[in-house]
Amino acid sequence: MATTRAEETPTRREQILATAADLFAARGFHGVSVADLGAACGISGPALYKHFASKDAVLAEMLVTISERLLDVGRTRVARADDADAALRGLVDWHVEFALHHRALIIVQDRDWESLPADARERVRSLQREYVDLWAAQLRLLHDGLDLTAARAMAHAAFGLINSTPRTGSLPDPSLHDLLIEMALRALLPPA
Repeated sequence: MATTRAEETPTRREQILATAADLFAARGFHGVSVADLGAACGISGPALYKHFASKDAVLAEMLVTISERLLDVGRTRVARADDADAALRGLVDWHVEFALHHRALIIVQDRDWESLPADARERVRSLQREYVDLWAAQLRLLHDGLDLTAARAMAHAAFGLINSTPRTGSLPDPSLHDLLIEMALRALLPPA
């Protein structure tokens, strides 16, 4: 049986990105030096340049990659769904799953957005607009007469709820998962 990429050991670049996300979330992008990042990865600061051109490149790849992943998996969930209700449920489940497993990335996205190089910032914005519109399309199918602007606002409100995971306290993840899904679906689905 062939292994999938998810079952493989992370690449060195992926390990560096994960470590950087944790450090940036804890101390902020500007609070982490290349030497700090290298030390946390078990390499010297200059050895980091074998993998990334700069600390800015680490942040750029981190945030572009997560935006691509959110969109790719979201599209897959919608494509596999039988109808708009199932598609929306799949999107909510995916986003909650992502938010629970990537709290550090949510913090970095919120706090260090302005440190992102301009070209990467525009790429992330573009990907995020597509992701929002993926949600908005399903919402418009479920709510008669819902215009695109309102559907986008609903999607953003749901993201705010779901992306609260870094600040949700001590509720265990399985319980938090169920709570976030229930709350998001109550906010997004039309009344019965």
